[in-house]
Amino acid sequence: MTRLRIAVQSKGRLSEGGMDLLKRCGLRFAYGRDKLHQSAENMPVDLMLVRDDDIPNFVASGACDYGIVGENVLKEEQLAGRRARELEVALRLGFAKCTLKLAAPKGGEIASIQDLAGKAIATSYPAITDAYLRERGVVSEIVEMHGSVEVAPRLNIAAAICDLVSSGATLEANGLGAFETVLNSEAVMIRPAQDRDPAKDEIASILMRRAQGVIASAQTKYIMMNAPVDRLEAIKALLPGADAPTVAQIAGREDVVALHAVCRERVFWETLEALEAEGARAILVLPIEKMLA
Repeated sequence: MTRLRIAVQSKGRLSEGGMDLLKRCGLRFAYGRDKLHQSAENMPVDLMLVRDDDIPNFVASGACDYGIVGENVLKEEQLAGRRARELEVALRLGFAKCTLKLAAPKGGEIASIQDLAGKAIATSYPAITDAYLRERGVVSEIVEMHGSVEVAPRLNIAAAICDLVSSGATLEANGLGAFETVLNSEAVMIRPAQDRDPAKDEIASILMRRAQGVIASAQTKYIMMNAPVDRLEAIKALLPGADAPTVAQIAGREDVVALHAVCRERVFWETLEALEAEGARAILVLPIEKMLA
């Protein structure tokens, strides 16, 4: 029987997000003693649990058919001239978002990308960093490091760094300030750009359609309220990313209707307060677990 093999990070944020996504797509996995392999019980899908930087090679070599990996890892492997150049992004997954930034000591001599000319830059992403600088006419010395990149300026290993940033707390703790965004990254589903097995692609298309529904439902909310008829149009205009809402008559009331809508954008407290100011009452905002377009 044809089974789809997907490479997933064995531990860490990408592992948790990837497994959660697959489970929300309806896959049930049988847990055994083998920590490198898991099989779905209700769909012909097998997982290979490996290091994140090995995933592009697993997919490019044919050991796996698809993979869930950080876009930063994929691009580094592609720019380094490895087999990952043969891969493509099948679906952007919307989690594990991070930013690769250039940073340097605050108040120092480096405040822009042009100031990096001739300087040493420490990074775990040498290919991405070098390509980004050269595209902008800046030639620097790239110092490859794995872990604790942020200490490089303090130890005089490099004048600046190029590293992943989430909250910025690590940069702040080391007296560094980011001044340039090199790459915005997130988890992506990757596959070979060509020569794929049609039977496996058919399984993958079902899985990715479910994944698109999971991703779409993450920020989508179902909102219900009672709305005064004379303020109905103003209230509709306040609903973020909503298709045509459902309007239903309330028994015994001619001045108020029930309004239900699917909002495809985030619903903030300010949105609720604006609805209330227009006369909406009994406002409920509910999460959507699954949805198909």
